[in-house]
Amino acid sequence: MASEGHRRMLGDYFTLQRGTTYKSRLLGQPGPVLLGLATIQRNGGFRADSLHTYGGESPAKLLVQPGDLYLSLKDVTQSADLLGAVARLPIDHPPGRLTQDTVKLKPKGPDVPLDYLYWLLRTPQYRSYCGAHATGTTNLGLAREDFLAFPAPEPTPLQRKIVETLGTLDDKIELNRKMNRTLEAMAQAIFKSWFADFDPVRAKAAGRDPGLSKKIADLFPDSFEDSELGEIPEGWTMGTLDEVAEHPRRGVQPNQIEPDTPYIALEHMPRRCIALSDWGTAEGLESNKFRFRTGEILFGKLRPYFHKVGVAPLDGVCSTDIVVVAPRSLHWFGFVFAHISSVPFVEYTNASSTGTKMPRTSWSEMACYHVVIPPKQLAEAFTNQIRPIVDRIISSIHESRAIASLRDALLPKLISGELYVKNAERFLETWKN
Repeated sequence: MASEGHRRMLGDYFTLQRGTTYKSRLLGQPGPVLLGLATIQRNGGFRADSLHTYGGESPAKLLVQPGDLYLSLKDVTQSADLLGAVARLPIDHPPGRLTQDTVKLKPKGPDVPLDYLYWLLRTPQYRSYCGAHATGTTNLGLAREDFLAFPAPEPTPLQRKIVETLGTLDDKIELNRKMNRTLEAMAQAIFKSWFADFDPVRAKAAGRDPGLSKKIADLFPDSFEDSELGEIPEGWTMGTLDEVAEHPRRGVQPNQIEPDTPYIALEHMPRRCIALSDWGTAEGLESNKFRFRTGEILFGKLRPYFHKVGVAPLDGVCSTDIVVVAPRSLHWFGFVFAHISSVPFVEYTNASSTGTKMPRTSWSEMACYHVVIPPKQLAEAFTNQIRPIVDRIISSIHESRAIASLRDALLPKLISGELYVKNAERFLETWKN
């Protein structure tokens, strides 16, 4: 390996370990996760919403340990955002396995500055280099030799300072992501307890304290009655989703959309996460879209088993492969949101979807989903419990995007060696306090 101070390109720091294919029958079985293209964010970063496990054996050299860097040397998307995109397995994440689509960066020595090189591989200069050296047309590739030849001199003290600031900004984004996961789990736990397991009703029927405030506990009955789907709380009714929710079809043509209008497509929606933190703009759109409003629920109807459901954090337009759902009145928001984002509802839409290679559900199918409808006062009480949780998730999304914008503004400075981090440090102090 080139000695420190004489390293000038990525090949002075790393060798590459390519991944392999895996037996489909062992996918989903207990074991390490597979680290394919779906685990790398567009333009770089680890993505945790599309993880699949593998139960078979594989060589130890294919394992990616926490802190290791891995990337894609090819891209099958039209945007080419994944060509050369790098990810770093989080320190608190279990080891994973390389797939045939990814390669691991193996340091040539213990002194390799991984933090610096990770951020170097996320700079606009590196992204431009990947595009300029891409081969192929539909499926783009980046040759190993070209990747390893990217300029990477040893970091200066100023560059190390920028790396430190970038890391702090990214840590805050990750903290927000984990908080959103926790908040979403809290909301679903309350929903399951109240409207699926009927815990407060069972507690009152058994003469136990339901563990709720008296005002809310009084809204639950203390007995059950029979229905076509089994026992339900007394006074509640059997119904369908369309009794409490609707699909506002606000179709809009491309020439009616301002170019800077936020645009959400299926590729922007994470799996099993209601926090929609990624979106683009309407510039260049060529087909009709749907308008949505802040707080409405977006449901990915193409391949519904992907479980792409989220709450809109702002007004915008979305792909027609997304169903926009809104409660018929505000007090039904929590009830509708929790049902539509639940696993049973996604399984229902998947079972009723049409098509083989590209199965789709539709609002007409979604609207027929059977629900046990509580009194309006209880639905309103649930919404009052859920609304602050959703509002906090939306607030953290916008905070994370502001932090990401600041981070992205600093990235080009990593190569230029300029140091303009005073604004970043002031920003950090703001959210720390």
